Amino acid sequence: MEEGSPDRASAESGTKRSSVSSGTRSRSHRRDFLRKFVDADIFTERLGDWFSANTKHIFEPPFDLTQIQNFDYALEGVSFHQLIRMPNAVYASTSDAVEATAYLAMEDFLHASAKSLWEAFWGEDGPYPFSVACLHRASLKFYPAEKAIAGGKLGNLCATAVMLDNTGQSHGKWGHILQLALLRPHVRSLAMDSETQPSLSVLGEAIFFALRMLLSRTLSRSNVLHNSNSVFMVLADSQYGGVVKVQGDVTNLDCDMNNIYGCAAEWIKEHSQISVSSVDRIWNKLGNANWGDIGALQVLMATFQCIAQFAGMPKHSVDDLAAHHGPRLQIRRTERKLEDGRGVGNGLFPFKQHSVSPEIVEVLDESKEAMKLEAGSVLWLEDSEWQRGFQINQVLSDGELHFYSAMPVEEPGRSLFLYVGSHPSQLEPALEDMNLWYQVQRQTKILTLMKQRGLSSKNLPQLVASGRIIHPGKCRKPSSGGNCDHPWCGTPILVTNPVGELVADLLTDGKFGSEEALRCCHDCLSALSTAASAGIRHGDIRPENVIRVSSGVRHPYYVLIGWGHAILEERDRPVMNLHFSSTYALQEGRLCSASDAESLVYLLFFTTSGAVPDLDSVEGALQWREASWSRRLIQQTLGDISPVLKAFADYVDSLCGTPYPMDYEIWLKRMRRRFHEEDHGKEVEVSDLSTVQITRTQWFDTAEVLTKLKLLDG
Repeated sequence: MEEGSPDRASAESGTKRSSVSSGTRSRSHRRDFLRKFVDADIFTERLGDWFSANTKHIFEPPFDLTQIQNFDYALEGVSFHQLIRMPNAVYASTSDAVEATAYLAMEDFLHASAKSLWEAFWGEDGPYPFSVACLHRASLKFYPAEKAIAGGKLGNLCATAVMLDNTGQSHGKWGHILQLALLRPHVRSLAMDSETQPSLSVLGEAIFFALRMLLSRTLSRSNVLHNSNSVFMVLADSQYGGVVKVQGDVTNLDCDMNNIYGCAAEWIKEHSQISVSSVDRIWNKLGNANWGDIGALQVLMATFQCIAQFAGMPKHSVDDLAAHHGPRLQIRRTERKLEDGRGVGNGLFPFKQHSVSPEIVEVLDESKEAMKLEAGSVLWLEDSEWQRGFQINQVLSDGELHFYSAMPVEEPGRSLFLYVGSHPSQLEPALEDMNLWYQVQRQTKILTLMKQRGLSSKNLPQLVASGRIIHPGKCRKPSSGGNCDHPWCGTPILVTNPVGELVADLLTDGKFGSEEALRCCHDCLSALSTAASAGIRHGDIRPENVIRVSSGVRHPYYVLIGWGHAILEERDRPVMNLHFSSTYALQEGRLCSASDAESLVYLLFFTTSGAVPDLDSVEGALQWREASWSRRLIQQTLGDISPVLKAFADYVDSLCGTPYPMDYEIWLKRMRRRFHEEDHGKEVEVSDLSTVQITRTQWFDTAEVLTKLKLLDG
């Protein structure tokens, strides 16, 4: 009877009415809030302190590399349309024609992405359910790009949306938006200095529109989206693009009408999760989409997630389609006759496979004549002006590749370094040929650039000649250019000077002692300083890339060679070396201002201490670095050689990973003082440890004077 009490039923009814009333009021408040939440600039200003705090711990990406790789495998059989309307590669907002081209191209890109993904993963049953339109900034309504451009509304367009195709709504509904792309000039240039992630000016606007989408979804009565708590935004220009994911429950938003933007910013700080991808290229130089590049793959994966919010899990999952990667690879190998019938394991790796990548197969071509260069061989080089001959004196090795000590035919007695590249058409074995490309072609580019910019230093290699081999026999090169069928035709050569002994060989022969370390450090720093003045960083400092020049000079000196992996642009990546790469290079895949100096410190440490740890992974290399620096093991070892080297290691340790520039001059000056190459008037005479005679008119290094006084006191 207690359960059927009229009083209890009345109370429950009152509770339900109260709950419904509260929900209605909350919904009404969010609708009013959304109506007034219209200024992205004010909202972005309120996020300033939050953004500054988060940039110290860079935003996590929405997708990890494993997900993107698996998605890439799944897309192998998916056909994406060739775009007809493409953005201008030289994007700028100074021309209406350029902006119109970019908006049309973005519509095509999003349409092709969504349509191909829909057909590949969800099947072709039923009509295609999505449409693409551009957002008008003032009215916050959507129009097809062609219609907006024809109506003179181009200047007010601010975004492009993928939304549910609803013919009954001419301007679309915010609650039906799956994905929104902001097309902004120079998205790449607006990235932060230390990371390829957007600045607050771009990110704040993306979060503003994402919050509007989340609010609109909670106000939509159709509930067409399975997950209304996350939004994917695309940031793009005519070359680069990235993805921003905003996730959170907007029912926690405090809808104070007197502090709209403050409440919105507070919700972002306290109740949301922001993920930001790297900014990578999604268009090639011709303006067409690079569907297979990581930048485009990130956008495609965001589009895939957005479609899944509407349509649920696909009929064909990513894992299922990715699982066909191996069989597809096997079919391609069979079609190209790359199998020899002696497969290993699951048959994905042919018997002659030498590379770790299943995509690269070594096929030996017995018909090609191998290039055998020995002492006494003469090579003739042809450049744009003349032909020159070089006789090989000695075959050398840097531990990975061969190069040569050679003598010009017209200058007997002069010694030069000679590097021979691989034939332009030869692709196997891929790893060796890629190393040769860096050693010859790219190093030629770097040394030519140094020469053009007037970089002059005895500690830098100098370009003597570069060109192509003149092979024996008649060259049947076509008149239009290219190479003939001779295996040597077109092979590049690089000739440099001076010539010296590799530090790696000096170590093996026991000729690199403590006295050499300070001179080596000074000379390498001098080379790095000269190159840095033109924005060039080495990126591959190791004992095989430093030589000691002693022939024909009064005082031996060191030269930093091996500039093939030098860093010229932000997109260039340094070599990963577990023993000599800087901490920042191993962690981030790029160099900071002190990275070369840190590598130089490791070179000195390993060469003088003889302690070379076994490092078999990046994680192990990073742990060794952290332990060695924290215990000051490196500083103590270098301190046994010279106090200035110990101080230099401390300086590098304090600078690593920071944006502050490296001060080369102060350390070069301190090391020159150690060699007594400057301040020649300085003189300290010690007579049988009983007196210290110091001339009154000269200045002295305080540390050296104290050392002498300490000896006397002892």
